[in-house]
Amino acid sequence: MEKLNIAIAAELTPAKTLIPILERINELDSLDKLNFKINKIIALYHGEPAKALLEEYCDEFYSIGEGRRGTPKYKLPFLIFRDILKAFKALYGKNIDLLITVGNAGDVRKSIVAANLLGIPILHIEQDIYNPIEVISQANMVTVPSENYLSVLEGYGIRNLANIHGYPMVKYIYKSSNKSSIKIIEDKFDILLVLGGDIKKYELSKLINEVESLNMKVLIAPYRFDKEFIESLTNSAIVLDQYIDMISYLSSCKYLIYAAGMGMTIEAGLLEVPSIKIEGFHKEHASVDLAKSLGIPVVKIEDISKVDLESIKVNSNELLLNSELAINEIVDIIDNFDFSSKRSGLKAAKNIWNVRKIYR
Repeated sequence: MEKLNIAIAAELTPAKTLIPILERINELDSLDKLNFKINKIIALYHGEPAKALLEEYCDEFYSIGEGRRGTPKYKLPFLIFRDILKAFKALYGKNIDLLITVGNAGDVRKSIVAANLLGIPILHIEQDIYNPIEVISQANMVTVPSENYLSVLEGYGIRNLANIHGYPMVKYIYKSSNKSSIKIIEDKFDILLVLGGDIKKYELSKLINEVESLNMKVLIAPYRFDKEFIESLTNSAIVLDQYIDMISYLSSCKYLIYAAGMGMTIEAGLLEVPSIKIEGFHKEHASVDLAKSLGIPVVKIEDISKVDLESIKVNSNELLLNSELAINEIVDIIDNFDFSSKRSGLKAAKNIWNVRKIYR
């Protein structure tokens, strides 16, 4: 039986998508129920929090950089090139048979470029569909979470698509939220405000003022922004550390208001926390579609006060069932991967680039 070396590339939220897949692969490998044996799994991690999550699932770890929010634009090309080189060095000489990537962040761009230079086949798991990153055109296989999104990526010229029918990360959140070690926050508060990737820096003051005007006790999870900077914008809210145990705070809050994408939508939906999702600069997103299907209103910042928080009823629907299906689908794709499948090419990359230009 052939032995495979698998590489994964992940920042924090994509790591939560990959973990249930890695768990299932390891389980089947131990039972000799795969068409291959795992030789080793290496992680190209983007940020220390991602590495911490992946510690027990991978054999080797290589840093390929950190987030670049707030970095002056003139520095970005150098930093991106440096991190692509890190990814190249991490993959070079390791006899990697397959690279698995998730999402649309810098880790995907760096690792796919490096893998292409080395001729390594790539499986990309796309979750928040309406903002794909150009380099997914260079993957041998791209998955989508439901039938509705096949036509979206086909419209860019992406081929070799597969519908996996769900979000693997739901399984990770479910297991995390059911651990007996979950710490319930003793200091009571009303609203957890999460500042993710769906908000621009110049909008932060407006958002924080709107939430504080509700006259409730507010905790802010700055996530992608510096704690000290967010504290300078607040009047009464308490600002948490940049990376926190989100499940504990979600389990303890009455309401959630968030400017973030798929990861936060899944967590809010699965825990059925009455939530408001802030309409970001990407008006059409799979996370927007999912939020609405779960009963989470998606509103502009200035319309937050118009929403009756007590009337929000979030229903997790079939999130967990579909997650199990998605995990099985991806494992089956890996188990029967077509290593000879062709990439979609530069024309598809250009099509995505032209759409992404409006967000720059």
